[in-house]
Amino acid sequence: MEPAVENSLRDCGNSNAQLQGIYHERQTRHLCGLHALNNLFQSPGMFSKSELDDYCTTLTPRNWLNPHRSWIGWGNYDVNVIMYALQQRNCEAVWFDRRRDPHCLNLSAIFGFILNVPVQMSLGYYVSLPFQMRHWLALRRIDGRYYNLDSKLREPRSLGSEEEFLDFLRSQLQMDQDPELFLILNEEDDDPASAGNQKNQQRWLLPQFRD
Repeated sequence: MEPAVENSLRDCGNSNAQLQGIYHERQTRHLCGLHALNNLFQSPGMFSKSELDDYCTTLTPRNWLNPHRSWIGWGNYDVNVIMYALQQRNCEAVWFDRRRDPHCLNLSAIFGFILNVPVQMSLGYYVSLPFQMRHWLALRRIDGRYYNLDSKLREPRSLGSEEEFLDFLRSQLQMDQDPELFLILNEEDDDPASAGNQKNQQRWLLPQFRD
């Protein structure tokens, strides 16, 4: 890991959030994917930049111009790296069809959420550039309330109760910016005896919405 990046990662936790018992990494470089994963698991050492870079090489053995990250090595990891990283922690990411109403979700079966949204690039604060990048952010229930753990926020933002959180998801998915929502499930919750059962595979849905 480059010294500048390593030093910035040591300082990226928000002190106010830590006092509240919530871990929150702040944005550095293009490492929103790394921050989203660590914020999701509420652990500063769950993943490192060097580990995600290694995953890029594992997925495509190419150090230069690797398709899964920024060519300058500042992050900007794609969905393949995020999903592979989750698999290393016995979790899986399930893509959620944004045409569905989030109120169909069985929140008790979902460990957390990762949202991918486009962001407008800019030069400084005032000059917008004519292209966009994608941004990863984590959403998670902590002590009975849901929080937006976006690394671009100064501190975690409370989204309220289950009903308020589902309303938030619906508003995000209705935006005309092609957001992508991934449900994060813990694979250890699977019952091996029913692993091939379609209804068990759809445990993230409320029973009345399963096929």
